[in-house]
Amino acid sequence: MSWKNLSFFPPWLASPARYTAAVLDTELIPAAEADSKWLILLLHGLGDSMEGFRWLPRALNNPRLNILLVNAPDDYYGGFSWYDILKPGAGVERSRGLLFDLLDQQRDGGFATEQTFLFGFSQGCLMTLEVGVRYPHRFAGLVGISGYAHEPGQLVAGQSPVAKEQSFLITHGTADPLLPFAKTKAQMEQLQAGGIRMQWEVFEKEHTIQGEAEVAVIRKFVEERMKPL
Repeated sequence: MSWKNLSFFPPWLASPARYTAAVLDTELIPAAEADSKWLILLLHGLGDSMEGFRWLPRALNNPRLNILLVNAPDDYYGGFSWYDILKPGAGVERSRGLLFDLLDQQRDGGFATEQTFLFGFSQGCLMTLEVGVRYPHRFAGLVGISGYAHEPGQLVAGQSPVAKEQSFLITHGTADPLLPFAKTKAQMEQLQAGGIRMQWEVFEKEHTIQGEAEVAVIRKFVEERMKPL
């Protein structure tokens, strides 16, 4: 896992984006199983790119999953960001809209949202929560790793009619030096109190993915939601 997977930089490094993409840059890795319509979108963290999660499809080891790697829209010190960490509001809203458009494109292309997973790390976790709670279609599942929520009270208030039907897996580390565990835990409890259904998993880790132990939890969450009804 590269250093960029830390997906956070000190506030003094935050700066206005040099450009904003009007359409998100993506790359589709087809499923090994021909004609499969299961899909997972991978959203990286701050300063990273789609390159930082090319290892995850192999780790998930699921031949039915099509993988859509996604770059965030803003240039950020050799990588990309979903929003300005010092002034997140407008950027979060803009990136949420871009992800809505991307999901609509996938629906038009034959990937039903009900067979689509969304996975995000750090900033990507925040965007997974934003999209999962507000998008008007039910996902197969949503996975957020080492992240947090932007204005959780507003998120609950703005939830879609199907938000309470969504299934979230959210994980966090007790030793995360960048996003304190207690703060994220309180935010997730606020979302749960607002009716958001969530599997909350805690690991003794910093701001990262805890190897096979955590990947196994993610893999199980995904596989269980791909079983025939």
